[in-house]
Amino acid sequence: MNYATQYHIGNNQHTRTETTTAVTPTVGRVRKLATKTKGRKPSAERQAEIRTNSNATNGILKCTFLPKLKTAQSVQACQKTERDFYQSLSRLAKHYSIEPMQTKDFDFPYNITLSMWDMETKVKRTNINWDNFKLLQDSKKTYFTSEERYNTGTTLYYIPIAPLFKMLKDPKRKKTAQLLISVCSYLYHIADVPYYRQEDSYLYWLYETHKDWVEQDDETDETETYKSELRNAEYIGDNIEQKLFNRINLKVFEQRLSRFKSLDTFDRECWQVACNAFALYTEYPNANIFRNAPISEEDPYNDDCENGAIGMEKYISFIADTKGWLYGSLSDTINNEFSEYGAMEELTISKRFDVSEIPTANLDFENRLFAVLDDLCTLLDDYKTTEK
Repeated sequence: MNYATQYHIGNNQHTRTETTTAVTPTVGRVRKLATKTKGRKPSAERQAEIRTNSNATNGILKCTFLPKLKTAQSVQACQKTERDFYQSLSRLAKHYSIEPMQTKDFDFPYNITLSMWDMETKVKRTNINWDNFKLLQDSKKTYFTSEERYNTGTTLYYIPIAPLFKMLKDPKRKKTAQLLISVCSYLYHIADVPYYRQEDSYLYWLYETHKDWVEQDDETDETETYKSELRNAEYIGDNIEQKLFNRINLKVFEQRLSRFKSLDTFDRECWQVACNAFALYTEYPNANIFRNAPISEEDPYNDDCENGAIGMEKYISFIADTKGWLYGSLSDTINNEFSEYGAMEELTISKRFDVSEIPTANLDFENRLFAVLDDLCTLLDDYKTTEK
């Protein structure tokens, strides 16, 4: 069997620096890693320009020449590579609505190098999720593949529900809270955001671990405070989950939106977030946040995380609160664990351009959903920092 290999022409793929460091601070809105994972960078830096002495008069020194590229391919093989290349390039350009540069008048393989540079430059301008593309060659043909990726950076999307619990008890904000309950019910049922009281969730395990630590440690002046926070996290979590579990919140979502009357800026911002969430629910009624998650090939029983990636289910979740001793202790644990990993899993779409029917999948849903998560976390944090 002949496996596809990269056709190394040009410089067309970003390398990803796999270094994840410290995690959640105890203040802020959407939680950020304390030190950001290094972002993408070009796979090769431009060489420093070498200049001759300013008194040099030889005109040839002012000329620039293309490097000489050697190929061991036969003339027939080169012609087939060119033919396959332009067929795949045409499909790629059509898919991304790009007008490619005319390069057929250049000699092989400079025409290919120039075309790839031109295509990457143009797609970057039009597709916010563009990550990289490769030119592959197997025993039969040469073709492009591309990757689109939602870059989560070093963000932890933890949605605190303690502010929502308090909001429901505030007569001034009860209608606002009900509207956000519909938003969270959508995230719970349809978008499939993990909930920290579910036993198979990452945060459930962390809460249980901290509960064991408190019960096993020696009694101190703070022990009762710690136990109280843990009891509140369980009680509030179970109470709110019962509300989210009721799908009536989805049935009355549109009605709550249409009848909602904003009293101030906070209400208007909550209403806007709800509008954006309802639009997603309407346009993507069955889409969940993990639909384009990478398929993990790691052994779940392997404790070596150095070359692994932080799973999406670990950095996206409902959480009890994002303040107090308990959250600070959770943050330390998360920080220690995540610092052992090499990268973070990100939503990715891969496409091949050697067939006539190219998948139309994109990351529009993910772009909009993560914006909703971002805004929702911000609003809930604003509430708990401004309300008494």
